[in-house]
Amino acid sequence: MDPLQLVRLSPLMSRSEGRRELAVGLIDGPVVLDHPDLARSRIKEIPAQIRGSCSHPQSVACTHGTFVAGVLVARRGSSAPAICPGCTLILRPIFSEGANGNGEMPSATPEELASAIADAIGAGANVINLSAALAQPLSRGERQLEQALDYAAKRGVLVVAATGNQGTVGSSAVTRHPWVIAVIGCDLEGRPTTESNLGSSIGRWGLAAPGENITSLGTDGKPQTSGGTSAAAPFVTGAIALLWSEFPGASAARIKQAVTQAGRRSRRTIVPPVLDAWAAYEAMTSN
Repeated sequence: MDPLQLVRLSPLMSRSEGRRELAVGLIDGPVVLDHPDLARSRIKEIPAQIRGSCSHPQSVACTHGTFVAGVLVARRGSSAPAICPGCTLILRPIFSEGANGNGEMPSATPEELASAIADAIGAGANVINLSAALAQPLSRGERQLEQALDYAAKRGVLVVAATGNQGTVGSSAVTRHPWVIAVIGCDLEGRPTTESNLGSSIGRWGLAAPGENITSLGTDGKPQTSGGTSAAAPFVTGAIALLWSEFPGASAARIKQAVTQAGRRSRRTIVPPVLDAWAAYEAMTSN
């Protein structure tokens, strides 16, 4: 099965490429901005210590950022899922090109994540994609991160976060926050991947999305196939961006409810359900 069909994104994508007024904040590594399949994308770079364009295209950070950007806003018809190419991408790099990956998922401190979230909100993001692991969380830093997520909720900015790829049961300051939509990876039959981190808060508020053998943009101009929760998260982010493009007057809470709860009863499990983008669309049209 095609990953887009698994989460029923195809019919929503046939309706829209997204609206330029809908801004997706990408907190990740730098991106190959001159990639031919991103040439027509609306990408806005937030000035930060780390540049938005890649200096070392083969670095883990650049490879990671370009891959996720491709899932979100690549040209339709490219090798990438290209869910919402009509949306604006607000790029806030957080991973240094000298950093090492953590199970294909670079890490950042709570303070770094908190600062990046605030920057993305200030730049006008409607939804933020966060595919980052927490590096050595400290209580003080976690409190700062929780405040940043509280601020996102107050401002009506949705936050989608990958749960991580350590195959553990538990949560972090990000994935246990009630405003965050935590995303695990699943195979093309909807079964959780073995490396996805699970937990009660993840099962209660989160979603599963394709995280195995996903093809998107490579930094050398060739397609790249990867997986993990980092690859899964932008499927949810992209679905939110398309849905909000179709219903621009909807509140963040309404969009979040439609995406996470459409057609589902209350959950008491550590494994979240698979994203159903079309059910979310139908939920929006019925109200």
